[in-house]
Amino acid sequence: MKNNILEIENLTISFDGFKALNQLNFSMETGELRVIIGPNGAGKTTFLDVITGKVKPTKGTVAFKGRNQRKLAEHQIARMGIGRKFQTPRVFLNLTTRENLALTLNPRKRLLSSFFGTNSRSENISLAGLLETIDLIEKADILANQLSHGEKQRLEIGMLVAQSPDLLLVDEPVAGLTDEETEKVGNLLMNLAQSHSIIVIEHDMEFVRQIAHKVTVLHQGSVLCEGSINDIQNDPRVIEVYLGQPMTNVYA
Repeated sequence: MKNNILEIENLTISFDGFKALNQLNFSMETGELRVIIGPNGAGKTTFLDVITGKVKPTKGTVAFKGRNQRKLAEHQIARMGIGRKFQTPRVFLNLTTRENLALTLNPRKRLLSSFFGTNSRSENISLAGLLETIDLIEKADILANQLSHGEKQRLEIGMLVAQSPDLLLVDEPVAGLTDEETEKVGNLLMNLAQSHSIIVIEHDMEFVRQIAHKVTVLHQGSVLCEGSINDIQNDPRVIEVYLGQPMTNVYA
């Protein structure tokens, strides 16, 4: 049996009396790829905020690898092995793809040493491996501002992986992408799931079908239900909450 990498118990987040999360319970196994869905206002962003330490619980606990995070700052939580990708790509547009990854790989995060220092053989291998993983070898030496939106998304995921986190938090990675780019991002995440634990927040149900083994539905700050995508689509509670509309329409 696998150990749980993340355990959240009775989590409540209140903002001036409004409960963004309400008695939420959640857990996931090490090595799992979990997709979180839910309408706007369900608490998805707050859910990620509390895992990374940006927001502290009003009540309840968040434990990462068995350690309660309440007293830890954001940077301390990140160093424990949690990496987050926001919806809008955050890459250095005036640097090349290779330079973006090299900067992230450099443990000192110093521009001069990243670009003009002598990389060790292992660092060069890691950089080449990342470029291959994110399928941007042919775009390695062009500026990031010349990449398509989907390529920027894959580059930022690569930059996140370069930091060697145990848990990746990925927020709506295929918003605004073409079908081809969406498929590439999905393949990338499924590949990364072989060596990382991943939580993906997403609205695109076709994409969810591509990558999800288990789906968690949030509603009004709590977990409504969990299961396979087929289980979710046929769950009476989901049908009731969304007025009998097919899930494909609700999340379109």
